Amino acid sequence: MEDSIRNQFDHIPERISGLVDLAYNLWWSWNPEARTLFKQVNPQAWKESIHNPVRMLREIPIEFLKRAAENPAYLRRYDIVMRRFRKYMNATGTWFSAQYPDRSSLTIAYFSAEYGLHHSLPIYAGGLGFLAGDHLKEASDLGLPMVAVGFLYSQGYLHQQIDPDGWQEDITEPLDHDAAPIIRVLDSAGEDLVVRVPHIDPPIYVAVWKVQVGRIPLYLLDTDIACNDPRNRGISSRLYTGDLEQRLRQEIVLGIGGRKVLHALGIEYAAVHLNEGHPAFALLERIRERVERGMNFEEALEQVRATSVFTSHTPVPAGHDVFPVDLIDRYFQAYYPALGIDRTEFLQLGVHPQLPGAGFNMTAFALRASAHHNGVSRTHGSVTRQMWRCLWPGTPEATVPIDYVTNGVHVPTWLNHRMRDLYDRQIGPTCPNWLAEHDDPAIWELIDEIPDAELWHLHTWLKAKLFNRIREQERIKWAEQHPGGRPGPAAGGAFLNPSVLTIGFARRFSTYKRAHLIFEDMERLKRILNNRWYPVQIIFAGKAHPADNEGKRVLQQIYRYTQQPGFGGRVAFVEDYNEKVAQYLVHGVDVWLNNPLPPMEASGTSGMKASLNGVLNLSILDGWWTEGYNGRNGWAFGSETAACEGRDGTDAAAIYDLLEKEVVPLYYNRSIDDVPHGWVKMMKESIKSNGPRFSSRRMVKEYFARYYPSLLKSAGTEYARTPAAAKPRAPAWEPQVQGKTREEID
Repeated sequence: MEDSIRNQFDHIPERISGLVDLAYNLWWSWNPEARTLFKQVNPQAWKESIHNPVRMLREIPIEFLKRAAENPAYLRRYDIVMRRFRKYMNATGTWFSAQYPDRSSLTIAYFSAEYGLHHSLPIYAGGLGFLAGDHLKEASDLGLPMVAVGFLYSQGYLHQQIDPDGWQEDITEPLDHDAAPIIRVLDSAGEDLVVRVPHIDPPIYVAVWKVQVGRIPLYLLDTDIACNDPRNRGISSRLYTGDLEQRLRQEIVLGIGGRKVLHALGIEYAAVHLNEGHPAFALLERIRERVERGMNFEEALEQVRATSVFTSHTPVPAGHDVFPVDLIDRYFQAYYPALGIDRTEFLQLGVHPQLPGAGFNMTAFALRASAHHNGVSRTHGSVTRQMWRCLWPGTPEATVPIDYVTNGVHVPTWLNHRMRDLYDRQIGPTCPNWLAEHDDPAIWELIDEIPDAELWHLHTWLKAKLFNRIREQERIKWAEQHPGGRPGPAAGGAFLNPSVLTIGFARRFSTYKRAHLIFEDMERLKRILNNRWYPVQIIFAGKAHPADNEGKRVLQQIYRYTQQPGFGGRVAFVEDYNEKVAQYLVHGVDVWLNNPLPPMEASGTSGMKASLNGVLNLSILDGWWTEGYNGRNGWAFGSETAACEGRDGTDAAAIYDLLEKEVVPLYYNRSIDDVPHGWVKMMKESIKSNGPRFSSRRMVKEYFARYYPSLLKSAGTEYARTPAAAKPRAPAWEPQVQGKTREEID
């Protein structure tokens, strides 16, 4: 830990000073024993910090820290956790080192526009970010030599506030840098490292922050610094800005600037993995560096292509970034000659063959500049081949070189800690190291031996915890809006009943997600929800993009339904959906509903998280569910075909039929012990069939098996070299920052 950070926590007793190291490494976020260590210092401080140990250590009164440092019982737990943490960070016998004992030099540079790691670091919008965050956590657990690059968004994505009419208001809350698990990267003079984005005029400079994700360093770019002009300072302010020119500038900084930052840090790598097309300009900068060293453009392109992986998440054509030619000219005029090609050749790299006049398409460029491409589910791989087969004219669709690696979720992050304790008790005696081997399906067969009552009672406890959290948030919101007033009826969530079958629907409010679908036949839905003997309730959550007014209108309509007396308080909306709210929902609802318009669901990782915790999926056959559904682990409806007239009505009727004939009767079919044994049997099947198959451990290993041998071969025994000016330094997974002055970097 840098001295500049340690000095800010000199109030912490030396005996427990390791808490600072722990707080600044997100390893604690997926290790419940580490979180408990902070909570035990003072539960109220942990709660008020919103489970953010950096904020907690800054704000907690010193007497609580002194008390912990003098408590023998606390110190015993502290020593055990810190030993585990240090052993983890210093481990040499990892999965990667065993698989590739002679290839520790294969460092992968992972680029993504967002990372969902923890709500204390709000640099994510949704599924793409959580996938990237889970990828880094799993890479850390497996011991992969990886370095990651992203943005530090000073205003995050958005906080959501719903006005009395149900309209989403987009609230900006500046990131408190002092309370986030981030550290400034300094140069050799002890000043903030500042790097200029090369060959872009007017000049754009970036500062750099570091986040430690277990063993993986994540470097975040920040343009909000004094040497930038006011417009450039705002490049890193918001995630997914609606301003097209600012979006282009973001992607220039992320790709070209991100590559330059790795150079400035002396971090060498052998291959690049792009998470979507936003950071694709990183490949452009890799090409330029090779041309600068004397290669011609085609040779440089081929070398970069052979050592690059591109993962696409977007089956919706409008979701692919396309920039007008005049904007590309404005920012890349100086870049064309640096590549050794002319303007026409450059623009051709981003042309969509079927839309040649549309502009520079980032996905088309990423596909051309990388040799390895994949979608994120079997269905999405097929959709992506259909979308982009035009880049390989004359090639049969089945042989278009776009494969798929189905997404997975990081099991230690998304498995509730009490559920994990239950699995420990059940699986542990037979397989003590089960969590380290959780991608082995055979291990999960032991789930069947968990007593039905024990699993059910834990689920009902998690459900009650979810409802308590919703009501507490409603209480806080009401108190803020009515200071000193008398309590009145709260909005969504006040009337939820933990004994009632509860459906969860939580995701981004895009129109294709069809959040409104279950309201297609209002009278039939009311009968289902208000059944006197077998009632049902629905919890909605999610945000619409700030520029998506159609999505906001859908959200508004859902919110208005929560206010209608005809629904009997059976519909609720949870405001300001984020990672913490997601945790409560995927742990606590009974059924996870998913009904996008096929084939627009690329994957859908929220359903995987729910199934891991015994929540049953009721989902349309799209995305991951076409692979996950086996007829015994949840419910499926619809087909994988695209939209047709009357589709909404047909799909809604299928949901109602399943609820009335299968879901509701199964839930309320209780034995004398008040346990729905048939339901619990399906819970167990969902856990054991989906837990290992849709884990990020399986996913990351699959990336290695499918692409990395080829990357190794293409990289040879050397790194993909940085420019001659860069000097070899420490490995990427534990860099010793020896930055340069701005003049040296320029």
